[in-house]
Amino acid sequence: MKKKSGEKKRRGKMRFSIRLFFTLLIIAEIVLGIGIALIVLSELSGLIPIEIRVHPAVILLAFSAIVGIISASYINRRIFSPILKISQSMSKVADGDFTVKLETESRIREIQDIYESFNLMVRELAATEIVGSDFISNVSHEFKTPINAIEGYTTLLQDGGVSKEQEAEYIEKIIYSTKRLSDLASNILLFSKIDNQAIDSQKHRFRLDEQIRQAILMLEPKWTEREIDFDVDLDTVEYTCNESLLFHVWSNLIDNAIKFDPQGGYVGIKMRADDASVTVTVEDSGPGIADDAKRRIFDKFYQSDSSHKDEGSGLGLALVRRILTAVGGTVTVSDRDPTGSVFTVTLPRAE
Repeated sequence: MKKKSGEKKRRGKMRFSIRLFFTLLIIAEIVLGIGIALIVLSELSGLIPIEIRVHPAVILLAFSAIVGIISASYINRRIFSPILKISQSMSKVADGDFTVKLETESRIREIQDIYESFNLMVRELAATEIVGSDFISNVSHEFKTPINAIEGYTTLLQDGGVSKEQEAEYIEKIIYSTKRLSDLASNILLFSKIDNQAIDSQKHRFRLDEQIRQAILMLEPKWTEREIDFDVDLDTVEYTCNESLLFHVWSNLIDNAIKFDPQGGYVGIKMRADDASVTVTVEDSGPGIADDAKRRIFDKFYQSDSSHKDEGSGLGLALVRRILTAVGGTVTVSDRDPTGSVFTVTLPRAE
């Protein structure tokens, strides 16, 4: 609190533009130099009886030089020293030190703005560095797990001495681990594609309700095996967007609903549209999501239920939110009565 109040106090002080500062300084130097020169000339003419042969302009220049030296020293302390401090701090940041923080008592507006912007930049770089490090660490771990599995089962097959049943089981697990690697690589590439904003040029008009039905049909083997009961109620909606990108939203949400549903569970999908927006809800009859997990459910690599950890990488919902943010939409999660979760997607209708 003391720190914040100190910052507010500094911000509350009078702030000068650097242009105004130099203008006033030059005017003051000229006036002061002329004034001092005139005073000195007057005093000398009264104190010294002999006639002074030095031209008044020489005395004016001499005192102007003295005032200039004093002014230069002041400018160096108030202007150039803070700039040098910024330069030194930027060198530290370039070397990877994101703990640097600049403070100044200067009342010059530009200096204060530069210091505040620098501190904001360093905080953002530090946050990005942490996120990037965590992302690389998690990606490395997620890649390592299926690779180790493939290596282990391949070694067992290579050593021989396994039954036909074991061989079929090992091959199935190798194929499953390979698919996990493929899905992980695809999701990471899609994250990169969205981050580089390479999506606007791929917009076209399509039937949004038909796209959701296609996502349901694509996942038919999964919900048929688990005997999931579907309730689908979709308005007919023509929509303009990146079709392949938006397909990932529905496939991820529906796949999650199936994954967390019990055997013989329920998945409900509804879509309603008006002039302003399109709203899609995907609900399941699973165990639901704890309140503390709701706050992190859309974070990369976060999995609220460890029992399903081998069925995904924790990138699905993070990808859903990133895609929707890129197209101007939102996604939220809430509880379903009596059990389960409801994911609500809102898309802007303006096209």
